[in-house]
Amino acid sequence: MTDMGNPNFRTFDPSKEAGAEPPQPRGNSLRDRIRRSEQSVSQPAVSRSGYVHQPQQEAAPATEYAPPPSAPQQESQAEPVTAMAPAPVLGQAPPRPEPVAVEAPVEEEDTSAAKDAPISENAAQPIGVVLEIAGSGSMIAIDLQRLSECSEDEDPSVAMAGQVGSQIKIRVGNSWLLASVRNQKQDRKAGSILANIDFLGEGVEEKLTGRLHGFRRGVTRYPVPGALVFPASTGDLKQVYASDGRSAVTIGKVYPTKDIRAGIYIDAMLGKHFALLGSTGTGKSTSAALILHRICQAAPEGHIVMIDPHGEYSAAFRQTGVILDVSNLQMPYWIMNFEEHCEVLLTSHGNERQVDADILAKCLLAARSKSRLAETMGKITVDSPIPYLLSDLSNEIQNQMGKLDKATSSAPYMRIKNKLDELKGDPRYQFMFSGMLVADTMTDFIGKVFRMPSNGKPISIIDVSGVPSDITATVVAVLSRLVFDFAIWGREERTSPILLVCEEAHRYVPSEKNADGNSVGKILSRIAKEGRKYGISLGLITQRPSDLAEGVLSQCGTIISMRLNNDRDQAFVKAAMPEGARGFLDSIPALRNRECIICGEGVAIPIRVSFDNLEEAKRPASEDPSFVELWNKTGGEEDIVNRTVQRWRSQG
Repeated sequence: MTDMGNPNFRTFDPSKEAGAEPPQPRGNSLRDRIRRSEQSVSQPAVSRSGYVHQPQQEAAPATEYAPPPSAPQQESQAEPVTAMAPAPVLGQAPPRPEPVAVEAPVEEEDTSAAKDAPISENAAQPIGVVLEIAGSGSMIAIDLQRLSECSEDEDPSVAMAGQVGSQIKIRVGNSWLLASVRNQKQDRKAGSILANIDFLGEGVEEKLTGRLHGFRRGVTRYPVPGALVFPASTGDLKQVYASDGRSAVTIGKVYPTKDIRAGIYIDAMLGKHFALLGSTGTGKSTSAALILHRICQAAPEGHIVMIDPHGEYSAAFRQTGVILDVSNLQMPYWIMNFEEHCEVLLTSHGNERQVDADILAKCLLAARSKSRLAETMGKITVDSPIPYLLSDLSNEIQNQMGKLDKATSSAPYMRIKNKLDELKGDPRYQFMFSGMLVADTMTDFIGKVFRMPSNGKPISIIDVSGVPSDITATVVAVLSRLVFDFAIWGREERTSPILLVCEEAHRYVPSEKNADGNSVGKILSRIAKEGRKYGISLGLITQRPSDLAEGVLSQCGTIISMRLNNDRDQAFVKAAMPEGARGFLDSIPALRNRECIICGEGVAIPIRVSFDNLEEAKRPASEDPSFVELWNKTGGEEDIVNRTVQRWRSQG
């Protein structure tokens, strides 16, 4: 080890090697190792143990493998190589790069057999060797000259070979092991590049073309140090990204290819929830609309509920969905459970809130019991969705306040009664607290919101932008709880899966430090943990993943990450993504608009995708305004202000 400091220490690692003439130009040492590996592959026909040639790559020239002279050895071994080529021997990867006389016919057969572009010469030649092996990844050495040769290849996948985020393949027996390059660093001593890779999966090698097919995620057999590394061609990636027969939708093109379509498996993505993350201005809303449009096209009789806090998606789904806002939502107040009643009607805190809650529970149960429906059902609870009159609740509070044997003063009763009168008289709350909503419309309301039947419009957009901010969280909580309760009480019926998409999810499922105790966070967290058992899928869209509850994002089986500018958000997403996607995650800050990294259950392997362009009529109203263009338009400002003020006042 003390010789490492000596500038003349320029030989291979095995110090016992005598006369190190082969690696005279040190800059090509790795290239020489690759060439010797190819030669040693064709020479040791006697050994069938697999990768017996690998120690020679770093230990000695090929002549040291067999004591007899090298020339007769090659002559004697030339015929056995061609004779044993058809025999499928596990571990005998090396017969791929053979002498030129054998290589040429394979190239011609590939051109005629493959219907797409033939394998390029760069794709058939190795670019490096494996140095270290670990459970989830390893380290490889890449030859600089081979890297520059590949960069000029016409195949964009081969041209990207060895770069961060690109795919490479390693032969293990009669299979190809696919891996993603995570990072690079220069190895000054060897004149090469060292890179860490993450294993993605494996596939079988086609006998005629040498391509990869039958790809599946996971690794069953690992390579050994010294194994050759090859670039993954576009033909290989087409096999990897090809649909395996499951229902899938295409949303864009796989980067850096030009013609490979990026697909998402619908059942796998929705069955284990998904999250769409991205900073403001990266095209997150348009991408969400694209994915939902594709799902609606694939399942026109589906059941999708989307919470839209900004009114962006109304324009995108007017033709394929139903838009529900404060003007036509008509959500009955009595459908709330007791916890949601407390959020709306109670204004106190601390010990006083518990006193108020006890009073409200007693009065609410009494008001529900006066309904004719309650008389036919026998015993009911304070949470039972039984219609009641607001006047009955107000009268019950008044009666309880007038009793002499009440345990407290009249102040708690007055607080609840005053808040109830305020809700009844405020026009902003008429979509929910209206005397016209006392009828038993629960069946119609659920059918309208859940799109049952869908009638060709499978998505309902719940526009809550006009809902007063103090009860917005409660409205979202009611809708989310209805989805969950409907699935629980409908277990004996035919399963009707429901997709609940929540835009600006960090507002409703905040992290522990930002939690305010609202019921919406509890119900969405429960859906994330238990929803898939009942056929509920949760889709979270947010620009601040670090403000989400940690347990919720970790429950998302598919993560679609667009560009994230905040370091804390990037670290949060990296912690939630699987190991195999680490090489892609490092490129999240460098993504362009409408590009994303997709990993998880919804895709075969982690991929970088460039989204398709969406038609103008299907885009959400989320484009940034042009300040210069709009500021140069003049005229009619007085009328605009007058109309705005009128609408402002009429809404309270």
